[in-house]
Amino acid sequence: MKRHIAYRRGSHTLATFRRDESGATLVEFALVLALFLLIYFGTIDFGRLAFHYVTAEKAMHSAARLAAVRPPACDGVPEFHQSDPLNTGTGATDYGTRCNAGANICLAVGTVSCSGNLNNPTVAEIWPMVRGTLPNTAGPEDLRFSYTYDSNLGFLGGPYVPVVTVELQNITFQFVSPLGALARLAGATNTGNLGADIAFPAMSVSMPGEDLAHGA
Repeated sequence: MKRHIAYRRGSHTLATFRRDESGATLVEFALVLALFLLIYFGTIDFGRLAFHYVTAEKAMHSAARLAAVRPPACDGVPEFHQSDPLNTGTGATDYGTRCNAGANICLAVGTVSCSGNLNNPTVAEIWPMVRGTLPNTAGPEDLRFSYTYDSNLGFLGGPYVPVVTVELQNITFQFVSPLGALARLAGATNTGNLGADIAFPAMSVSMPGEDLAHGA
């Protein structure tokens, strides 16, 4: 008799346990919490990325404007428009002739490029202006300066006036939140590289130089 009563009590307890749904709310809360944290931290991190991109883009315009009126950030950029060796001897072009007045008037030096180096005064002036807009992984060497000859700018014997380009490249953006782990916790089965470091978008700004601080 006692054994039968104990069996009935055990069956009743098991049935009650099966019908008990008091813990379901906790499970649902855990799933919703993981999804909420994923959205919350994702908004923060992608907001950081958008902030750096927008502010860096504006800073690059200021950097190019400054580079266009300062001495070159690279070695090998001429100070003045020189005559082309092919245009010498009888009938040589007079100083003051525009470079685009004909072929072989000014010496075409092509493009001179270099990475940013704080030992250069122009780079040392530009870098503090853009540093605060970039991810923490950025350095002055991630700025690239280019000076490209353009026959439509300048005249023979006058200040060398190239097209000045400031480019931002090779920067990595680091997420601070474990987005991949949060996505898996929320139920995702394939998170790929979510939350891994990504390449920060490259950008460049070009404008004509303004005598590169050599003219009066």
